[in-house]
Amino acid sequence: MALCLMIVDDSASMRQMVSFTLKDAGYDVIAASNGKDALTKLDEKKVSMVITDLNMPEMDGIELIRQLRKLPGLKFTPIVMLTTESQDEKKIAGKRAGASGWIVKPFKPAQLVETVRRLIK
Repeated sequence: MALCLMIVDDSASMRQMVSFTLKDAGYDVIAASNGKDALTKLDEKKVSMVITDLNMPEMDGIELIRQLRKLPGLKFTPIVMLTTESQDEKKIAGKRAGASGWIVKPFKPAQLVETVRRLIK
C-alpha cells in the first residue's frame, strides 16, 4: 500500500504538477486548495507528509502548520513548505510553526522526491 501525501497549494497547475511528480514516484496524493480545504480533507486518509505553499487565501501555510501540529495524529508528521518565498524571516516563521523543511519554487521533481523520501523513511 502506497503512502499518502497531501499537497496544499492555491494554484491548480502547481497542485497538478506536484501530484503528478509524487504519483509517478509511487505515492498516493490528496490535494487541497488552501489550509481550510486541507483540514477538511484530512479525514479521507492518513497522510504520511504534508507539502504546503505559504501564500494562500483563507488560511496560509504557516497557520495550516500551526493547526496541523495541534492534531495528535499529525504532531510529528513531516511538513514541507513549497513556496516562492526564500527570505530567512519567512523560513524562521515556518520552522517556528513546525515546518520540517523548505523547498523554493520552481523546484526540480527529483529534488522534491528526494526530500520526501528523506523525511518519511
